[in-house]
Amino acid sequence: MNDKNTANIRMAEGDPSITIRDIAGIVLRRWYWFVISLFLCLSLAVLYLMQAPKVYQRTATVLIKDDYYGSNETAIFQDLSIIEGKSNVNNEVIVFKSNRLMQEAVRRLKMDVSYSEKIKLRTYELYTKSPVTVTFLDRDDTQWVVFKAKPLSDSEIVLWDFREKDLEDERSMTVHLHDTVQTPIGMLVITPTLWYNDEWLDKTVTVSKSGFLSVVSHYRSALTVERADKLTSIVNLSVRDVSIQRAEDVLNTVIAIYNEDAITDKNIMATNTEEFINDRLGIIEEELGDVDLKIMSYKTQHNLTDMQSDVQIALQESSESDRSIFITQNRRAMAETMRSFLSNPANRTSMIPANTGIDDLNVESQIATYNQTLIDRNRLIENSSDRNPVVQNLNNKLSASHQNISRSVDNLIFNLDIQLKNATARTQRLSARVSTMPQKQSEVNTISRQQKIKEDLFLYLLNKREENALNKAITESTARIIDPALGSNAPVEPRTSMILMSAFLLGLLIPSAVLYLMTISDISVRGRKDITSALTIPFLGEVPYKKLKDKSIAVKDNGRDMVSEAFRIIRTNMDFMRVKQDDLKVIMTTSTNVGSGKTFVSSNLAVSLGMTGKSVLLIDMDIRKGTLAKELNKSDKEAETGLTSYLSKIVDDIDSLIINDINFPDVDIIHSGPVPPNPSELLLSKRLDDLIGKLRDRYDYIVIDNVPCRLVADALISNRVADLTLYVIRAGKLDRRMLPDIEQLYHDEKLKNMAVILNGIGHDKGYGYGYGYGYGYGYGYGN
Repeated sequence: MNDKNTANIRMAEGDPSITIRDIAGIVLRRWYWFVISLFLCLSLAVLYLMQAPKVYQRTATVLIKDDYYGSNETAIFQDLSIIEGKSNVNNEVIVFKSNRLMQEAVRRLKMDVSYSEKIKLRTYELYTKSPVTVTFLDRDDTQWVVFKAKPLSDSEIVLWDFREKDLEDERSMTVHLHDTVQTPIGMLVITPTLWYNDEWLDKTVTVSKSGFLSVVSHYRSALTVERADKLTSIVNLSVRDVSIQRAEDVLNTVIAIYNEDAITDKNIMATNTEEFINDRLGIIEEELGDVDLKIMSYKTQHNLTDMQSDVQIALQESSESDRSIFITQNRRAMAETMRSFLSNPANRTSMIPANTGIDDLNVESQIATYNQTLIDRNRLIENSSDRNPVVQNLNNKLSASHQNISRSVDNLIFNLDIQLKNATARTQRLSARVSTMPQKQSEVNTISRQQKIKEDLFLYLLNKREENALNKAITESTARIIDPALGSNAPVEPRTSMILMSAFLLGLLIPSAVLYLMTISDISVRGRKDITSALTIPFLGEVPYKKLKDKSIAVKDNGRDMVSEAFRIIRTNMDFMRVKQDDLKVIMTTSTNVGSGKTFVSSNLAVSLGMTGKSVLLIDMDIRKGTLAKELNKSDKEAETGLTSYLSKIVDDIDSLIINDINFPDVDIIHSGPVPPNPSELLLSKRLDDLIGKLRDRYDYIVIDNVPCRLVADALISNRVADLTLYVIRAGKLDRRMLPDIEQLYHDEKLKNMAVILNGIGHDKGYGYGYGYGYGYGYGYGN
């Protein structure tokens, strides 16, 4: 494989990855970037921490009495047939986060109106500590308004900076406390609180009224409700807020409203049962009064006295039989009433009366279960819809339970009919035994028996009403508070250490990212490794960047600065180029583009060669611009005679071309001369070869400063007279993608004895590539 193919492969593979030493060099050269970035990021972080409101967290713990972890507090009342419904924990978690609960909490705590005070950069919430309270008389729950207030005295306060959706009014107005005042945002009443004192005089309080629903939405999102463990019915409720007291009040109020709703729901069944029993008592009381009047009237009319002792036993048995018939009839009547209630479509969504005296435990149990299921279904549908799978499941369960109750009532009526038939037959047999009794006495007994039956029923219903009242009085809440709203007084936000750490990392990341982007986006030649990894052309050395004010000569006699050392290295390395060319008298510089520093390299190389005691001639062959004369600040008159004068046969005396400059004591100079109309033709003339041939005999070195070879043909044309071609590449100026073209020039041998010099190392880049000039001799930049 030839050298050309090898170079192309090296260019395709690209530059080796950046080493840690290169990265360290980049960072060290731009250390002030990191210092500035860290200062700015940490300053912004501190500024944010100074103005960010502190957020606190409060947590409350409650026990939900569900099917598995319910309370036994009412176990002592089980003999009174009081059936307590329990709740499902997962459902109650959803209820805690319901919109209705939070709306009621916001309404009770009046959290849609807030008061704050700004001290330095931070705003502090004045919940329950505001010196005044504001009542908005003509604002609805959806409107947002803000204004500022400043107490002036015990009775006056100034208002200003009124703002709402379409209004910004900065005018101020002084009003009296307790008065109803008209402001740009509506009618207000400002009332002082217990906190109103002289300390608040001339202090500004910002009053904000937010939309009611937006406040509800904010606190619903701030409220976290979750089970403490899957195996328990303990629920943790947490709220984050800038006010500790408000966070505690929100949690405690939500729990209180939840318990109130739970007790209200449980009392619905007891209330319906109470209404049913009261209706029945009214009817029986009226019937009992009628029976009493009938007995009194009958005995008065027929002058009846006490019953005969010899018929007491028979009458007693007959009375018991009749009593059984009437009880059975009454139970059947109640069962018929229950069946009518169940069959009425209007009662399909109503609770079924319980404890009505049917005395069938199966029916009573089914009714209690149905009522509890209906309560659960009604509570869920408040925060959901009929399409909720849980609601639909409860609807199906209610329908099936309703049918079962109806069937049980029908079975009960059927059994009561049989009992009634049997009792009637027994009564008929007893009536035959007392047939000898006077008809009047029998009628009295019949009326008395009715009286006794209704008295017993009346007492029975009174007893049930007391049981129902007791049930209503001992109804417990669904949630028992284990821990009220508590928490640490240390804020949970902002997290100072995390913010400062993030700012510190960001301060390091920003300059690192910028340097990384600058590095990967820069496609120019950055250092020696870019050249040696892509070119097979001999590399003579590097010239560090040095800013010069008024002259282009940086090399100093016995100088120990980096530029002088660099040209000494180049001068030494030139000797190794004699392998291809024994005579290295004529040295030509060229480049790819303008601004590569050919003139700087040529002039300083000439001076460096002259310092060795050699005779050196510097020729400006840029006959199109005369770069050397411009670099030396020569006037047109001083440089009017030069190379073009000789090539165009205007001047034949070579000595008249040579100039001794005070800035070049060891170097002679030939300027380019007047700009010709045909520069390429002049350089093709034989007079150039003759001139260089004569000068070879007079000088040890001839340094030619030529034009860029990629722009015009002058450099390629005049290169025939050169022994060594120095191709100058400026760091940060040449696109690395052009290096293969330079390699091609070398392999095509269009430039004689070609070598590369890298100029301008370290100028405003700081990438850290190349080998640098830290020789370790301690020379520094001294003269």
